[in-house]
Amino acid sequence: MKRSILALVLILSASLSDAKVQHVCDEVFLQVSLTDPTEDQKPIKRSPVVIPSVSLEGHNLIFATSCDGCILRLLNEDGDVEYMVVITDETTSLTLPSYLSGEYELQIVRGCYCFYGYINL
Repeated sequence: MKRSILALVLILSASLSDAKVQHVCDEVFLQVSLTDPTEDQKPIKRSPVVIPSVSLEGHNLIFATSCDGCILRLLNEDGDVEYMVVITDETTSLTLPSYLSGEYELQIVRGCYCFYGYINL
């Protein structure tokens, strides 16, 4: 009886210790602000703003929520735009250029809202 329990424990521990590859993604914590409120845009809605959920894995941005038609910008330490792209429909991930390195402010602009956070490439 003891041998069968020991064998069962060994089998279970061997199967649980199986090396599984997990991708490590760092969540990008975004805040929201208004873009230029003097621009002629649609009125601001009274309902809460849904902040996009974005993760970073190396140079890959992964969108957990839709950002279709939004503008993505990366600003360097001086506040200059180093990279800008329009996020196309049904985009779930976006590979950033490999020449980008250092700390950047990531901005996702949707209408009159700018969602921003900081990433390190």
